[in-house]
Order: sequence, then structure tokens, then C-alpha cells
Amino acid sequence: MEMPNLSGKAVVITGANSGIGLETAKILAGCGAAVMLAVRNIEKGRIAKDELLRQTPGAAIEVMPLDLADLASIQTFSDNFRTHFHQLDLLINNAGIMMPPLSYTKDGFELQFGSNHLGHFALTGLLLPILINTPGSRIITVSSRAHDRGQIHFENLDGAKGYKAKKFYNQSKLANLYFALELDKRLKQNGLPVRSIACHPGISVTNIFKFGNRSAPPAVRNLANRFLQPPELGALPTIYAATEESLKGGEYIGPDGPGRIRGYPALDMPHAIAQDAAVSQRLWAVSERLTGVVFDFQKN
Repeated sequence: MEMPNLSGKAVVITGANSGIGLETAKILAGCGAAVMLAVRNIEKGRIAKDELLRQTPGAAIEVMPLDLADLASIQTFSDNFRTHFHQLDLLINNAGIMMPPLSYTKDGFELQFGSNHLGHFALTGLLLPILINTPGSRIITVSSRAHDRGQIHFENLDGAKGYKAKKFYNQSKLANLYFALELDKRLKQNGLPVRSIACHPGISVTNIFKFGNRSAPPAVRNLANRFLQPPELGALPTIYAATEESLKGGEYIGPDGPGRIRGYPALDMPHAIAQDAAVSQRLWAVSERLTGVVFDFQKN
């Protein structure tokens, strides 16, 4: 990939202290972008910032606390960002939680649906005014190949009627894709030039591969590295979605290799399950009701 000069561009990346988020930050900062690491653990964020500055001395790197499992934290982050900054070229909804035991956010949502989808939904809605007023801005939402095995369980979003960690992870990633595609439709319907693009990393070896709270054993990680995407390649679909000029919004980007597991970024096709207009609109309405965030598509 030939990378553009991103000097003067402002970027927010959720979950940027490790894995694909950190690799994305490295690439964008190396191209001159000012990068905000929006992270739950501020100390890990500072460690990531130091790593980025060692790689790109003089880079513009900031760290701000953001807990996507807490609507109050999302509101505080958004308020602080809008107070101190007047430009946002790229919002990268990257952070993700994968297959924990049944757990809940601070607002009572099932943790994966609440963090992976509702948290990013709320964050995007609250930052939309500054995105609308930044020419050429984009919203990149990281989904997963697992979306094709998902279903939105509207009658059991909290898991009270039964919970399987993988099933609810798939649901959250399907919700991410529905959100990105529906958002782009609504932006276009309102005549706004902001582009919403979805992507997925294939199957990438990151710290999301854990056994409970323990990291996968070295032998498992070594085997995975032979067949799956290393994080630096897993970040390329995000980078492509964020920088490729030919993209108009509404695309889905993933690796180009067999099974879309690994490779270089290319256009992918969402599964038919992610293209049900009735489900998409219902999910949007439910998300606004649960988060209390109503998107304002008016340009100020």
C-alpha cells in the first residue's frame, strides 16, 4: 500500500493501546497524523504512547480515558474532545471484547453487545457534529468475519434468556456491520459527505486470543502466527478503509486471501444476514433508545 501524507489530520482510535488498534496508530502516526488513543486503561495507553514516540519521534500522540462499557465515560470523553479539539478526520471504532463469561456494562447491557456495538454507537453519535464539520472525514468500524454467523436477538439482548459467549460475540460483530452500513445510508440521505466504512482484519493474532483472563500459551500463539494475520497485517484493512481515496462510503474491506482469513486489503461482501433493511432500522432505533444518543444529521 502506498501511504498518503496525513499531516494535519486528526484521528481517534478506540482500543489503541494494543493489537490492531496499536498497529493502526503506528501506521497513521508514521504518516503524520495526530492520533488520540482512546483507551480504558490509561496506564496502558501511556505505555503505548511511549512505544509510538520511540518509533516516530515527535509524533503528535495524546491519550484520553474512554470506557465503552460506561455511557457516562463516553459522554465525558466526547465532551472533553469537543471542548479541546475542533477537527476530527478519522474516527476508528476498533476496540472489542471477545467471548467473556456473562458480564454486564455499567449501564446493565450484556458486555459484548454493550461495549462492541452500543459503546461505539454512542461515541459516534456524540462526535458526529465535529465529524460533519471536518471536510473529508470518515468513520471506520471494525467488524469481523464472525458476523455471518450472527443474529440480532432483540428479545434477549441482555442474555437473561440464555447466554453463549461466541453467539453473543457474533451478534456484536453483526451489529457493528449493520451500524456502519446504516450510518452511511443515513449520512447520504442527509446530503452529508462524511463516509462510513466497515472493515474486518481476517483472523488476527492479537491479545484478544485469551483463555479466560490468561493469554494463550506460547505454542498456541506460535501456531496461530503461521496461519493467521499478524497484527500489523490485520491493521491493513482499517488503514485502507481510512485512507483509500476511491472509497465512497458503505464499503466493507477485508483481506484478499482464501477464506478472507489473511492477505492484503480489498473489497469484501457482507453476508446477506447483514443486509436486512428491517433489522438494520430496528437495531438503530433500539440502539438510540438504549443509549439515549440520537444522531443529529444537521450541519451547523
